[in-house]
Amino acid sequence: MSGVEGRHALVVGLRSSGSAAARVLIAAGARVRVSEARDDVEGLAELQALGVEVFTGGHEHSHLDGVDLVVASPGVFEAAPILVWAQDRSIPIWSELELGARLCSAPYAAVTGTNGKTTTTEMLASVMRASGMDAIACGNIGHPFSLAAGEGHDALAVEASSFQLRFHESFHPRVSVLLNLAEDHLDWHGSYEAYADAKSRIFAQQSGGDVHIGNADDSEAVAISREAPCRTLWFRLGEPGESEVGYVDGRLVARIDREIAIGRLASTNAGFLADAAAATAAALSFGVAGDAVAAGILAAKPLPHRGQVVAMMGEVAFVDDSKATNPHAALAGLEGRTDVVLIAGGMSKGVDLSPLVSASPHLKGVVAIGEAASEIVGLFEGAIPVRKADSMQEAVETAFELADHYGTVMLAPACASQDMFIDYRDRGERFTRAAVSLSEDEARG
Repeated sequence: MSGVEGRHALVVGLRSSGSAAARVLIAAGARVRVSEARDDVEGLAELQALGVEVFTGGHEHSHLDGVDLVVASPGVFEAAPILVWAQDRSIPIWSELELGARLCSAPYAAVTGTNGKTTTTEMLASVMRASGMDAIACGNIGHPFSLAAGEGHDALAVEASSFQLRFHESFHPRVSVLLNLAEDHLDWHGSYEAYADAKSRIFAQQSGGDVHIGNADDSEAVAISREAPCRTLWFRLGEPGESEVGYVDGRLVARIDREIAIGRLASTNAGFLADAAAATAAALSFGVAGDAVAAGILAAKPLPHRGQVVAMMGEVAFVDDSKATNPHAALAGLEGRTDVVLIAGGMSKGVDLSPLVSASPHLKGVVAIGEAASEIVGLFEGAIPVRKADSMQEAVETAFELADHYGTVMLAPACASQDMFIDYRDRGERFTRAAVSLSEDEARG
């Protein structure tokens, strides 16, 4: 693997991406050291058995001694002292994505954006498989790119986060996708401009023979996509023009080189429709035949925690949109709905939550949870009924009271989950359990 053999590398952060990076580096002939802030870490003995030197309980200056390469896990803040120390010593910093790019010999397509990355990446991998390729979804989706790069697949669909894109220099997808752009992860990047710049790096290494896919409906994303140094195609929710994918009478249609009618999809959710159009444009640009694209896209269904009705109680529907971890996603989920009691809050990640106020016409009440509860109360107080809750069970019960026998109780937090929950999945599952329990109690009563 170019640029790795014989080097002394420090991996910063030991969750899934960091562990994968350490294994890949060892296999590639590097000396590897790991620096982890936590004390209690799983899998240490296995890494040590491979020859990895492991330091836990905090990062120290000395961990960089003798090191000529740093590989940073996505969860490590760009301004973390150990990364600043590395920059002060002029030590190169790579993301795990960069490590994968140096290993990968298979062609790959990459997807980024504020929302919809996982759904689009899974769709794209499904379409690749429908065409007969051995292909998987990897990257920020859960299976690290650096591992997938060495597994011998025919093609890869890579979900790329802004954290991963920030520290790369050779990540070169055949097709890149920018789904949308809105404020998120400002605590990590420091500013919206830095966040947007990181997203734009998805096409930094592309050239004339490659393709970039942009969102014609998102003005922020359009401005960035126009900077791509390669052919740019577009997707939209309206009727597509030339070199675009969109919808005609509710049916997905591609007009790239020739017209291909894909058909009507399994969901009418606007986010799902946009993701499907993006995946279609990416797959056709990657060289997948139209019939395989149609087969893969039409078989796709929304992933969990993305707007599903999980329980009913009389005329009240309980909707789990826990994956809406920023205001942009929460507002998209509320689009077209009325009489909603919104459960929102958590870790704001430095993002301005005030855009949520624009949802007021859709809402009959708000229940605020987590670290941002007071901020959310302040946004809605005096305009619509708003209450705080200290647990998901309390939030669901309070929201049901505010619903007053009709409408929708919707978990669309607009925030990250880790202040109260393991992750967005845990949050959504607890919401579902509370809603189901409430409906079962009502039925017994």
